Parts: sequence; structure tokens; C-alpha cells
Amino acid sequence: MSFLPLVIRAEYRGGYRIHLSFNEGTEKTVDFSPWLEGPVFEPLKDRGFFQRFFLEGGTVVWPNGADIAPETLYKQAASSEAA
Repeated sequence: MSFLPLVIRAEYRGGYRIHLSFNEGTEKTVDFSPWLEGPVFEPLKDRGFFQRFFLEGGTVVWPNGADIAPETLYKQAASSEAA
């Protein structure tokens, strides 16, 4: 990857899905459910808590410190057929 993808906008879309907009123009809705494994992600299984995400450092972050690298999100968005 020759550039650093950054999430510049994120909107909740139901379930564990968030519509992401990246700094180079890509926009996709990504299902986060595959990443909800392990102790730091356990609280995110509560949809109320999941919806409390915010953007920090170019990626999606939750109040407990959980986050997913923007490169990982971009790779998923680029390969996803979700709209």
C-alpha cells in the first residue's frame, strides 16, 4: 500500500455495520462482527456500546480503547461488495 488510508467519516448502519469514508474517496459499509473476538472486543458485542465509536488517529475507536487499524478497515472496504 503506497499511502496511509485514514477513516475520515463513520456512520452506524445497524447491527455491527459502520459505513466508512476514507481519505482517498473510498466509501463502504463494513461488517465489524468478524473482529469481535478477544477480551478488548468483548464489550463491543453489546450493540449499545458498539454504537459509541468515534474517530481518532484516522480509525474507528471505542471508549474502552478497542480499535481496528485503518489499513485493515481499508483492505476490508476495498474487497467488500457491501454498499
